[in-house]
Amino acid sequence: MTVIVDFTEADAVPWVIVNDGVMGGRSTSDLELTEEGTGLFTGFLSLENNGGFASTRAAFDSMDLSPYEGVIVRARGDGRTYQLRFRTDGSFDGVAYRAEFETEPDSWVEARLPFESFRPSFRGWAPPGAGPLDPARIRQMGFLLGDKKEGPFRLEIAWVKAYGSDVDAG
Repeated sequence: MTVIVDFTEADAVPWVIVNDGVMGGRSTSDLELTEEGTGLFTGFLSLENNGGFASTRAAFDSMDLSPYEGVIVRARGDGRTYQLRFRTDGSFDGVAYRAEFETEPDSWVEARLPFESFRPSFRGWAPPGAGPLDPARIRQMGFLLGDKKEGPFRLEIAWVKAYGSDVDAG
């Protein structure tokens, strides 16, 4: 397995917050590094003003993950369903590819997400004509909560690693 991101080095990958405020919503969130070397994504999901999502994302130089089958997210959550999202371009707004993973309250889980399970999404809709995720062109990665359940949330992320039977065997 290959580490795509972990939170052991401060500022190794700059993360930005993108919440529903971009469209008038009132959700809030933050991502902070913990003393344990994890990323802690917390906030309040609000459904006010047609809102309902909170997210954080990081941009990369183009990353080629095509030798791999997918990714594993090690996270400890609050029982809610989160999305891991990839983008294949550097733009702020555009098609993202998302896969959902479940969390268990206060328990570490390792969610295995094959690249073929990622679905295109644009502002919550499936854009017509968008092809499948191209893992050879990863430019952004992020976490998003948009489960339509108002209230506080907490997702602690240890790491995201790429996996693949051919790559890991060698």
